[in-house]
Amino acid sequence: MRGFAWCRLSFFKPPISKWPITGLWLLALAGAGYAQVFTVTPEGVDPRYLDYQPTNVSLPSAPLSAHSRQDLLRFLQSEQGFAMRPLPVSTLTLKANGKLEPSGSDYANTIREHGISAKPGAHVTLTDVRIEHDRVVFDINGGPEHKHKWLRHVSVGADPNYTSPIVRDDAQIPSGSRLVLVFPEHVPDITGLQMEALMKNVIDFNLKTPQQAFTDTLPPAIRKSVLEHHVLVGMNTDMVISALGQPRSKVRERDCNIPFEEWIYGEPPEPTQFVRINGNRVIQVEVAKVGEAPVIRTQNEMGDYWNTRTAESTRTIALGDRAPAKEGGDSAPKAPPSLKNPGEKLPADKDANTPQMQPVQFPKDKPATSPPPQQIVADNQNGTNN
Repeated sequence: MRGFAWCRLSFFKPPISKWPITGLWLLALAGAGYAQVFTVTPEGVDPRYLDYQPTNVSLPSAPLSAHSRQDLLRFLQSEQGFAMRPLPVSTLTLKANGKLEPSGSDYANTIREHGISAKPGAHVTLTDVRIEHDRVVFDINGGPEHKHKWLRHVSVGADPNYTSPIVRDDAQIPSGSRLVLVFPEHVPDITGLQMEALMKNVIDFNLKTPQQAFTDTLPPAIRKSVLEHHVLVGMNTDMVISALGQPRSKVRERDCNIPFEEWIYGEPPEPTQFVRINGNRVIQVEVAKVGEAPVIRTQNEMGDYWNTRTAESTRTIALGDRAPAKEGGDSAPKAPPSLKNPGEKLPADKDANTPQMQPVQFPKDKPATSPPPQQIVADNQNGTNN
């Protein structure tokens, strides 16, 4: 049939992502009068990123005008900044001068499920900006979805066996993030600088170096040590690189069957630092100066930095969903397991109204009063002969 165009829709079902069982599980062993509980703390995300501090930016009440809309798009399109927290390959919703969603343990679960798009202090770019009625949608580093979400599955052609797609499919998996900035009623008539100020705790658009961007995400005491190029026991490798840069050399060794990596900085006659790393943590710092005894530090110098927990980041679950037992309630001895049916009685069970079966009595041996068998045989023979 001439003039007929065959349209084919091909949809795919994305694979179901598996939730990895991760997290720090602390089992509180119950004493007398307390039930056993599990305390679950999200792992893989720094606990200090689970909370969000809202901004306080003065916003006008007038709605966004057409002229301001064009200026806002030109100002924000392709704008570059630095991530102030780990950004997941997913969508984050930020209320203007309000909370960030998801937050708490849900924020950690989103990162573990979808992966990280940008680490704290990483360079990011606003690749797409869309202004809607009460929100502004920002795609960061390409966004978490394909550019043509549905058209990439549509093919058109005269012959169903020979069709061409409307949009060429990009086989590369999206690895960006999306931030949705929501306003109470409508997008106000604000400037680009005010818009960036609202996102400052998620993305900082101020001009700075990558080292400054990373250190701005750290607490003041640790930030001071990094800027002074001082390595503390307990830092991770990102902090060490930000403080001292890449090491001159690395050596892998073992100490009491514990593997570690030694990062060496400096050359004599300058002071030489040996930073020992196990996993992703500094476990020892040795500073050697010419003509002086080496100074070795092994005690934790980060305080409770890695142990920070919030009420939203921990969950307590009772074992078996039981309420805590009363004191002494579980102290009574329990009956041993039995194969009897409920109410069934065995002859061995003691009952005052039922005669009990006694043990089997075997007859005792009687004393020998009769003559031995040999004498009986002899007597019989004598009687027979007579």
